[in-house]
Amino acid sequence: MLLVRGRAGGTALTGTIFERGERAPSFKGAPDEDAPYVWVCDSFYEVESGGSELTIDGESIRVAFESPAPRGFDTRDQAVAAAEEHVRTQFARVGVPESEVEIEVEKEEP
Repeated sequence: MLLVRGRAGGTALTGTIFERGERAPSFKGAPDEDAPYVWVCDSFYEVESGGSELTIDGESIRVAFESPAPRGFDTRDQAVAAAEEHVRTQFARVGVPESEVEIEVEKEEP
């Protein structure tokens, strides 16, 4: 299992890549269990009201979360590249330039 974490503006977002041989998530919308690598992470966007409070660079905004976006990949490199892009995109959706997002990939033992 790999944790892909993006940090920017004083907050972080972490998603998970399930690797070959690990049990992939089995919820509605999950990719085919036969996918060797499965990426799962929340998606969010800024809202005017409702949602949850998130502080970025000292400013409070409200965000709403979408259902997790599981995706299957054939290779680890494809999964990591897609995970990094997904995390950068989530920050961009709330006004943080993608270039300011620091990404780290950490091996987590199940």
